[in-house]
Amino acid sequence: MSDTRRRVKVYTLNEDRQWDDRGTGHVSSTFVERLKGISLLVRAESDGSLLLESKISPNTAYQKQQDTLIVWSEADNYDLALSFQEKAGCDEIWEKICQVQGKDPALDITQDPIDESEEDHFEEIPETTHLVELPPCELARLEEIADLVTSVLSSPIRREKLALALMSEGYIKKLLGLFRVCEDLDNREGLHHLYEIVRGVLFLNKAALFEVMFSDDCIMDVVGCLEYDPALVQPKRHREFLTKTAKFKEVIPITDSELRQKIHQTYRVQYIQDIILPTPSVFEENFLSTLTSFIFFNKVEIVSMLQEDEKFLTEVFAQLTDEATEESKRRELVNFVKEFCAFSQTLQPQNRDAFYKTLANLGILPALEIVMGMDDLQVRAAAIDIFSYLVEFSPSMVREFVMQEPQQTEDDVLLINVVIKQMICDSDPELGGAVQLMGLLRTLIDPENMLASTNKTEKTEFLSFFYKYCMHVLTAPLLANTAHDKNSKDHPEGSAKINPVCPDNFQTAQLLALILELLTFCVEHHTYHIKTYIMNKDLLRRVLVLMNSKHTFLALCALRFMRRIIGLKDEYYNRYIIKGNLFEPVINALLDNGTRYNLLNSAIIELFEFIKVEDIKSLIAHIVDNFYKALESIEYVQTFKGLKGRYEQEKDRQSQKLNRYRRDARSMDEDEELWFNDDDDDEDGEAVERRMDDDFSDSYEKFMEAKKGAANGANGANNGKSAAIPPASPAVTSSNSSSSSVKTVALPATPVVKTALVGLVDYPDDEDEEEEDEEEEEQSPRKRPRLSS
Repeated sequence: MSDTRRRVKVYTLNEDRQWDDRGTGHVSSTFVERLKGISLLVRAESDGSLLLESKISPNTAYQKQQDTLIVWSEADNYDLALSFQEKAGCDEIWEKICQVQGKDPALDITQDPIDESEEDHFEEIPETTHLVELPPCELARLEEIADLVTSVLSSPIRREKLALALMSEGYIKKLLGLFRVCEDLDNREGLHHLYEIVRGVLFLNKAALFEVMFSDDCIMDVVGCLEYDPALVQPKRHREFLTKTAKFKEVIPITDSELRQKIHQTYRVQYIQDIILPTPSVFEENFLSTLTSFIFFNKVEIVSMLQEDEKFLTEVFAQLTDEATEESKRRELVNFVKEFCAFSQTLQPQNRDAFYKTLANLGILPALEIVMGMDDLQVRAAAIDIFSYLVEFSPSMVREFVMQEPQQTEDDVLLINVVIKQMICDSDPELGGAVQLMGLLRTLIDPENMLASTNKTEKTEFLSFFYKYCMHVLTAPLLANTAHDKNSKDHPEGSAKINPVCPDNFQTAQLLALILELLTFCVEHHTYHIKTYIMNKDLLRRVLVLMNSKHTFLALCALRFMRRIIGLKDEYYNRYIIKGNLFEPVINALLDNGTRYNLLNSAIIELFEFIKVEDIKSLIAHIVDNFYKALESIEYVQTFKGLKGRYEQEKDRQSQKLNRYRRDARSMDEDEELWFNDDDDDEDGEAVERRMDDDFSDSYEKFMEAKKGAANGANGANNGKSAAIPPASPAVTSSNSSSSSVKTVALPATPVVKTALVGLVDYPDDEDEEEEDEEEEEQSPRKRPRLSS
């Protein structure tokens, strides 16, 4: 129980006078040794960290508002607030603050703010004097009361004392009773005084007075008093607007009377601040800060109460998507959800996150998909506004939903395609809705806001989904208005009859410009997917048809698309452009533009200047080879001469490179000659070997003749046999020594074995062929036939 009672939200007031939520926790009041005093401590309910540590200073003015708020200032321009979940907890902490400061807990403020002008004589005012004396609440004293209220506004102390006096005597209700009397009597002078009184009471900036003035039985009389501005000849009719024109519609009956009263009150107070009260001057800008806080906390409370009522919101979305719901009822439901989302903008990020998750769980996105496709323009416009709130808050939530659609639905109706079709079919001549939707689409397909996602594959998965299911819907108007190719695979027969020049319809031209802007964004941010799509659909050729449009802004959009592609310096794109001869429509547009010095002229020249400066060689060669004759007459810029110069430089460089290659080839021939010389040495070794073999044969023949002569002179076979053995030994020795000497001579000629493997033979006409090789670039083909011989 104590946890709930002490549960609070900590707020700080920022420079824009808006309350920032610092977190939710539990408050306690304890003595802190370091601060040497009783202090307010708030520890976060999530992790126990310290959200607030504030010593209760005896001189700080604490203010209790709306039974559950305690507000104070700790330093110049640093205001703090504790918003309690329960009134009991607020009263408990308020009593502790009053106890430390020695004040009565019945008061709504513990100190009188002191400004420098009154600091000196503050001690002269008795501490027990809490009230200023108010004149009796009578018609005759209205002027006196008005003067009193106006006079205290410059003094913070007197403002506080006047507020206490007004509260203690029930003075506000008495004044409003006089208003009714004056109005019945048509007492204009009294009504003018009452205007000054009520306006001054609002400027007292006291929440306790607002609680009385903005209650159900008082607020319309307060508005009535503010109608009679003395500066106006005739009074305004604010009450008539609030009661008759502005109708409160309960799209679904609100059973909670407190919630209904809070909605009424917030609307009327907002009307008073925005419409009735004049814009405060520099000196009055802080007079209504409490009024701003009053509205802010009311809105937070309304959103929280609606969000917690699941039956109410479930019924809202059920009726919104029910086909049987009447159009007028559906319009009211959509407007309610839109207003609900607008209120949520006052929430802090963590609360807003919970709010949108609640809407997502209730089926806000499927409901929008149905509502956006309806014929009612007001319903569609409100649905687009709701969709923009969702996309701006969490693009990932929307992407997650649309990627699951193909698996969950049988039909081809996808939320993003519905959005694209709404953009294409916008009936507004200025395409206001289409521009808004184009911005939302760009947010959804922007990889930059996918990087922080917890799902690391979100970028790849979503882009694959988008190009598979949605890109053809986005480009359909573009392809339809540029179809002129009979063999186009994107259109049926008969599309060739469409004029290749973009229609003169300004609205169509604007739509195509929006589509091109999105496609250009894709070229910059989706490298792989858009490249594949452009190549497959020959998209750049179709886009460049729009260079013929009479709407210069559309021709510039087409040119910008090509410029982004070339800016990537991707050779795949460059080859695609060269193969398709896609510079032709650009150059025709430049030539057709003539001597007019306009944006189109400058943009086209900048395109060619970029190619020249970045030295994109393939494109330079293509442009000069195919279009230089048409461009050489343009001399007011040096771009095209520069392109020609780059082209000539590259040509010279290539020529020098080719010559260097040829010289290298000849030097290789010289190396080969040296190799052949080595082969000649090997052949000399072979000649020595043959000569030694011949000598051995001669010696052997002489030896055999001597042997035969000896045999003829012998008397027995045995002697001949024994005589034959000794010569055999020298013969073997001779053979061994001979082979040894041959091996020694032939050792350096080991490569002979290699040359024998490839059949290298010295032909008589080799020298002539070698001379011819000096003159020709390639010599190896002539030698190859010899490799197999």
